[in-house]
Amino acid sequence: MSFKIENLFSTGLSTPVQPYKGFVKHNFVGGHNSEENIPIDKLAESAKRVISQEGKNLALYGHNSGPQGNISLRNFLVSYLKDYVGMEISSENILLTSGSLQALDLINKLLLDPEDTVLIEEASYGGAISRIKNIGAKPIGIKLDSEGICIENLIEILENLKAKNVFPKYLYTIPTVQNPTATIMPSERRLKLLEIAEKYNFIIFEDDCYADLTWERKRPNAIYSMCKNNRVVYCGSFSKSIAPALRVGYVVASWEVISQILAFKNDGGSGAIEQMLLADFCTNYYYKHVGQLVKDLQSKCDTLIKALEEEFGSIAEYEYPKGGIFLWITFPDNIDTNRLYTLAAEKNITLNPGSEWVCNSEKGNHKIRLCFAHPSKEIIKEGVSQLAQICFEEFGIPKISANIKR
Repeated sequence: MSFKIENLFSTGLSTPVQPYKGFVKHNFVGGHNSEENIPIDKLAESAKRVISQEGKNLALYGHNSGPQGNISLRNFLVSYLKDYVGMEISSENILLTSGSLQALDLINKLLLDPEDTVLIEEASYGGAISRIKNIGAKPIGIKLDSEGICIENLIEILENLKAKNVFPKYLYTIPTVQNPTATIMPSERRLKLLEIAEKYNFIIFEDDCYADLTWERKRPNAIYSMCKNNRVVYCGSFSKSIAPALRVGYVVASWEVISQILAFKNDGGSGAIEQMLLADFCTNYYYKHVGQLVKDLQSKCDTLIKALEEEFGSIAEYEYPKGGIFLWITFPDNIDTNRLYTLAAEKNITLNPGSEWVCNSEKGNHKIRLCFAHPSKEIIKEGVSQLAQICFEEFGIPKISANIKR
């Protein structure tokens, strides 16, 4: 009998991935940046400077800053988060991570047990939804409108859960440039969320990974900054604002939270060179860089919308985003976006089917998320044209008039 190592793998593993063959030409998925928007020259200046001045610290785990990560980068975040989102914190409140995905994993390990209940926006980050389910916890979707979580629906769900003696552990929200809808929750609703969290005794997990990408570089203060106790845990990232391959994110929380996470974050620390480089780059160039980046992103967003209007007409329904890198699109009921996803992939067009970005997958069967940060404007126009052709050949041209909200 021939030996097959896979016969000895543990049970319950995910389906193996296929060998990497590169990204397709018309790539509308993921949080990629474009090559043109990577500030290579300034990153190179920062890299040369910090390696020369601080390279000796690479000899030490924690690079002479301790297990929470580079102290210079944490100090930048203390200043930046006060200026941009209204936080009053110290470097002790920040833990640097290997991207925001590690932040999600660490918070989930801290808070969740199998069978726990988690409140989450009805449409939300697919990686957050899958992680909650993989733990064995139960996500419950809250309805969204143009300003984020619907307060009335949240209260209704909480009362129904209370009647069943079920008490959610936390509410996961992306209040600023929500993923995938790109809405921004106003301050009044953020304060109301805190009141509800106090009344029903759950934690708010605030994911702010896209918050630097508002078109006007203005946004409401973070929910964390409005909280008078330790009820909010916050995470952010440099992946969308600088470069996803740098893999640097962060958690902001009370010392009670940070100290407990450090007790089980046993990876020897997240990458040091990336943190050192970012500390120098952000201190010297971050504000100017992001200001330029969002102008290009908005221009690409406009290109995508114009292409959708030209190719799909009124059957593609969406709201104009207030920032970010993606557009959330609803099609008529006869268009199955899971099927569209499969057909598009066969023609080297990648997109996110809506079923992967909602708590109840069936509610996403007529939606897609298109990311516009990475492809050029010409590729965006070409890709949308080909996608429309694939869609109409498979589903026909629906005879309806959808209302496009601008």
